[in-house]
Amino acid sequence: MDFHRLVNRVRSEFIEMPGLQLTLPQAARLWGLDQAASRRVIDALVELAFLRWTPRGTIVRVDRAAA
Repeated sequence: MDFHRLVNRVRSEFIEMPGLQLTLPQAARLWGLDQAASRRVIDALVELAFLRWTPRGTIVRVDRAAA
């Protein structure tokens, strides 16, 4: 799967599952990727201001208030 398609798939998952909050290892398992590839996808979505890291080390949608 090409990188842009993967980024769009991950974005769709966060849209379809409001409140989704994942650690890097959880994300890798969910997406069926290794942690390095998952980190590249996350980094791309953070750069696009769609995802952000919480102080607890999880990723969430930017428009979601995280604990």
